[in-house]
Amino acid sequence: MGFGSAFAVGVGAVTMELLYCMTAFTGFAHLFDSNMIRAIMELMSFLLVSILGLNYLLARRISVKNLGAKYIENKLHLRDAFTVGFVRILLNPVVLLFWITMASTVIAHEFVDIHFTSKCIYITGVGMGCLAWFWFLAYEVAKRMHKFSHKTLLNISRVSGALLLIMAVIVGRDLTLELMKLQ
Repeated sequence: MGFGSAFAVGVGAVTMELLYCMTAFTGFAHLFDSNMIRAIMELMSFLLVSILGLNYLLARRISVKNLGAKYIENKLHLRDAFTVGFVRILLNPVVLLFWITMASTVIAHEFVDIHFTSKCIYITGVGMGCLAWFWFLAYEVAKRMHKFSHKTLLNISRVSGALLLIMAVIVGRDLTLELMKLQ
């Protein structure tokens, strides 16, 4: 797979990520008016980010093959790289949960206003960031074809886990402060 195909998979993935992001921001924004709902969503954010962080940090091996995704790709005869990226994110419910968590966190902390313009700016930033990430990833994979060892992938996973745990600590601290305000 060359740069073009790898980037097309990324563009498909980003497209579905943005749809999930928009769904989370538009479908769940009204829930954050109540302080109690905000606290519950922050608790869910803390738990999800902590579990994901620990899962990535403590991973002993990286599973390169996703048999479920391969089965769907073969069953639907997906050959287009864009569609493969789109469907892989579509079939991963954790991505939607992640965006619901992110929406609740950034709205609860008032990093993003609940007005349409503010959400559009945030979602545009997400799209640009994701596209930049997938461009970089496609470039590196194309440049270093078959040179990523399992150890390198495992180290990337562990760094991601550590970053998620740092984020969980921040969310946990904010949750504690929010709960102290409710008393």
